[in-house]
Amino acid sequence: MKKDLLSLQDLSPEEITDILDLADKLKKENKEGTEHHILKGKTLGMIFAKSSTRTRVSFEVGMYQLGGNALFLSSNDIQLGRGETVYDTAKVLSRFLDGIMIRTFAQKDVEDLAKYADIPVINGLTDLLHPCQVLADLQTIREKKGTLKGLKMCYIGDGNNMTNTLVQGAAKVGMDIACASPESYTCDKDIVSAALKDANSHGSKIILTTNPEEAIEGADIIYTDTWVSMGQEEEKAKRIKAFAGYEITREMMRLAKPDAIFMHCLPVYRGYEASAEVVDGPQSVIFDEAENRLHAQKAVMVKLMGNQKL
Repeated sequence: MKKDLLSLQDLSPEEITDILDLADKLKKENKEGTEHHILKGKTLGMIFAKSSTRTRVSFEVGMYQLGGNALFLSSNDIQLGRGETVYDTAKVLSRFLDGIMIRTFAQKDVEDLAKYADIPVINGLTDLLHPCQVLADLQTIREKKGTLKGLKMCYIGDGNNMTNTLVQGAAKVGMDIACASPESYTCDKDIVSAALKDANSHGSKIILTTNPEEAIEGADIIYTDTWVSMGQEEEKAKRIKAFAGYEITREMMRLAKPDAIFMHCLPVYRGYEASAEVVDGPQSVIFDEAENRLHAQKAVMVKLMGNQKL
């Protein structure tokens, strides 16, 4: 039976740990120059309704390093973007490919594609969730801190797809998370409700607040994201006003633990969600985090497309 990666909510803590362990192994082998052509002869189709730097490059390079091929499929260039049904697209691509990665707007589009496809489907980002990014984030945190359980993550900013997925991921691995967002920009209530059940099972806490200083107090990880995501450009002035006071500055970082790390999924806009001092400072791990997109996604592809148990 084929498996997909649509949401971290669908994974058990043990499955997340298995992915992270494999990502670490593949990263080590890559650094040592050891080839691991686990997906030799396999092809990944990459559907992009939203443009990307890190998602496209990391999946394409990842498939190359795994011995397979990756095909870039812009929604402007395939029939899905011209009215062909998701059902027909899924059935046809299943005859040609071994897996599909899709980066799009609606979560339902990803779920429908997975429902009708006979091959694994990977959520490369939707307006609701970004599971591949958070797997890379968890890999990075574990590298820097040696563990995940018992840490405190603080997220400050827009309650968007990143916040939703970080809440899911933290709850699964037993990490506390405090999210600070303006009242009109909080994360998805249904996602928080489901994540609270996991948090209760694994002894962690989910805190939602409008006070960034309260959220960051004693944090091991400080995380933020752009205030204006793709497709929200018309709201830029309104959002910048709403997020006044939510910029992560050096002064705010002092409220966290002295060895706290700063994370951002990129692209970052210095002087808005975080100051240049923080983004480019010694506590920032943003480029290690970006690199781990490659390794975490390779692990996902191996698990889903390489006949390994997930």
